[in-house]
Amino acid sequence: MSYEDIEIERREGWVEITLNRPTKMNTLRDQTATEIATVLAEVEQDRSVSCVLIQGNEKAFCAGIDTSGFTIEAHQYFDFYRRRRTARPVNQLFRQLQRYSKPVISVIEGYALGGGLELALLGDLLVAGENARLGLPEARLGMMPGGGGTATLPRRIGAALAKEMIWTGRRLNAREALEYRLVNHVTEAGAALDKTRELAAGIAAAAPLSVMFSKLAIDQGLDQPLPQAMDAEGDLSFMLYFSHDRDEGLAAFGAKRSPSFRGE
Repeated sequence: MSYEDIEIERREGWVEITLNRPTKMNTLRDQTATEIATVLAEVEQDRSVSCVLIQGNEKAFCAGIDTSGFTIEAHQYFDFYRRRRTARPVNQLFRQLQRYSKPVISVIEGYALGGGLELALLGDLLVAGENARLGLPEARLGMMPGGGGTATLPRRIGAALAKEMIWTGRRLNAREALEYRLVNHVTEAGAALDKTRELAAGIAAAAPLSVMFSKLAIDQGLDQPLPQAMDAEGDLSFMLYFSHDRDEGLAAFGAKRSPSFRGE
């Protein structure tokens, strides 16, 4: 399939999605979201793919949602509301990322603003170059985050700092983002992809079912009381007793060789 708004590169163990709207600072429109969602759905069923990387270019990871898609005809506000909730591709993409079974890593160089930061926050890991600038400026435009920012940002950095960023439009530089645990790593400008590929290679070396089940346990466990979260983890962990990869991992460990996992 050919794509207009993104570029795809398959590497050994993962797939890289590059937003490719440089004249628009990689802003998201429905076409972009549809293309990303198509790739995500395809590679989720591909056992050779352990994780997905999403990146922009050196100037912008993604500068937000393309506002040209916000044009609403008179007397059609409720129609737009229904479409946003049930059918609009950008909103569907964000919901898809919430439930995605494979790790997603956001590679941030330049600006990650508004919906662009919300897209990045739906990744499991964030890696930023020194030139990264992260913020949710909607309140300064008479709006507020609409892609999950009020839910995802406070879960990463706490409510007080999230409120400050949202209410004032404050932008964090990469070092501030690292200090506040918003990103996992900061690199020299232009080197974020190299660090992300290092992380992807580490994930690709792990057992796919172990990664999938532990991701599920962490994501769901954050919103559960501790006893329920531990029970859920125990059930998922026990399921691995019946997997080929558990037997292979233990056998490889005993034989002092690298395991050959199959995702089953």
